[in-house]
Amino acid sequence: MYDVITVGSATVDVFAKTAFSELIKIIDPKGETDLLAFPSGSKILINELEFTTGGGGTNTAVALSRLGHKVAFLGKLGDGTNSDFIHKELVKEKIDLLCAHGKGHAGYSVILDTLEHDRTILTHKGINDELKIRDVPLKKLRTKWFYFSSMMNESFKTQEKLAKFAEKNGIKIAFNPSTYLAQKGKKYLEKILDTTELLVLNKEEAALLVGKGTFNEMLSELKKLGPKIVVITDGRHPFYAMDDKVFYTISPSPVKILDTTGAGDAFAASLLSGLVRKKGMEFSLMLGVTNAQSVIQHYGAKNVLLSYSQALRQMKKIRIKVAKKKI
Repeated sequence: MYDVITVGSATVDVFAKTAFSELIKIIDPKGETDLLAFPSGSKILINELEFTTGGGGTNTAVALSRLGHKVAFLGKLGDGTNSDFIHKELVKEKIDLLCAHGKGHAGYSVILDTLEHDRTILTHKGINDELKIRDVPLKKLRTKWFYFSSMMNESFKTQEKLAKFAEKNGIKIAFNPSTYLAQKGKKYLEKILDTTELLVLNKEEAALLVGKGTFNEMLSELKKLGPKIVVITDGRHPFYAMDDKVFYTISPSPVKILDTTGAGDAFAASLLSGLVRKKGMEFSLMLGVTNAQSVIQHYGAKNVLLSYSQALRQMKKIRIKVAKKKI
């Protein structure tokens, strides 16, 4: 019996660090947008090139495994050296692979650093979009939780079918959709949302699903779609959560940000870890923040993910405020 099976994408991530980039701010009626700019027609030297594995499915699998859980990864890998690289990295992290293999390229992302150490990601989904239900070893899906990260096309249809499977077999679902999915609207996601236990998304994704409003209003509207627990993050700002009884406000301590890649995955996986351990929402939220803050102070989505004992020690050192208000 697994604690969690993550269902999502697997990529090779390439971090391209350059000395030159410009950050342009554009303000229009929709709000403020930051754009990363490079001069057209120029050849720009890359100071450092780092290759790691990424993707929501593998990032969360590694986070949960390092936190001490029995974890499997379900996705689709292609042929070639990139898929071999992903496969070996997951085995090294003590993650069981329930993934399918097919002819095609593994997912691939190029991460461009910015002056403010946010990031712009150029991503190629590759074979990640081609997971079919016939690829899934249904008899091996003995788990307490599924963690669904964002998948598209045929792979999303497979997640919908797995949501039905989960409902029939008493498996809880944690769901972390991306902007790609949120902009398709709540109707498109209803088959998964209706069976979701834990929904984690950011402020922009929440607004795409239920419209803009206060955090309390958005959380309430999202809960009406089916999830029992909803969390809306907001970058380095305070963020908010709601279960059946309490509205939570979480204020992370300020830290120096180097790279935000994988921070959302680290947060959501660690929050889920606390719930799997039945530690309660307040502890689980603090565990999520602790691991996410570890990630954003270093390059790479997985490089400094914490073990459970490391996370407990770190939680005692940093200042995370959790305010609670009964509903």
